[in-house]
Amino acid sequence: MLQKIGVINKNLARRFKIKTVFNQDDPKCMEEVVTRRIKHSVENPKGAFGNLPDVIFADGGITQIRAIKRAINKYNVSIPVFGMVKDEKHNTKKLIDSDKKEIELTDNLMNFITNMQNEVHRIAIEYNRKLRNKDTTKSKLDNIKGIGEKKKQELLKEFGSIESIKKADILEISKVKGINYELARKIKKELL
Repeated sequence: MLQKIGVINKNLARRFKIKTVFNQDDPKCMEEVVTRRIKHSVENPKGAFGNLPDVIFADGGITQIRAIKRAINKYNVSIPVFGMVKDEKHNTKKLIDSDKKEIELTDNLMNFITNMQNEVHRIAIEYNRKLRNKDTTKSKLDNIKGIGEKKKQELLKEFGSIESIKKADILEISKVKGINYELARKIKKELL
């Protein structure tokens, strides 16, 4: 995500939806994401992910470092990994390497890490909000063959809610833009 030392290039930020971990297991999630990220760069260095990263900072300590190291080792590449160890207020208090050796935090390095963490958290919150909003706009209409996003929006604009569509008769439903009588019958049947 860095363009040059200390400058965040938002165009290089990537979001990953976890595919293989089905419970709350941060180290396994980190391993999956880093594995996928490294794989992209190894298989297609001129692609959207570009070259391998110069360094990886883990939001956590030795457990997270080990998870990331497992991912890196799958591709036999060498990338230094540092863990950002937090204090009781969840602020980074020190950096450690894979040997648990503490790295000195200069003011510049601390500012860089803080800016990077803030940007990562902003992107994560934005992404999770987008996913939540997508889930909340899902409805029973999404499961009816022949109803796409446009027709769904037309139905909701006309009736206001799924409950109101359920109460409407087939003829009323068929008057909505893009909905013919046959599709209106299917909608009525599916919503019962």
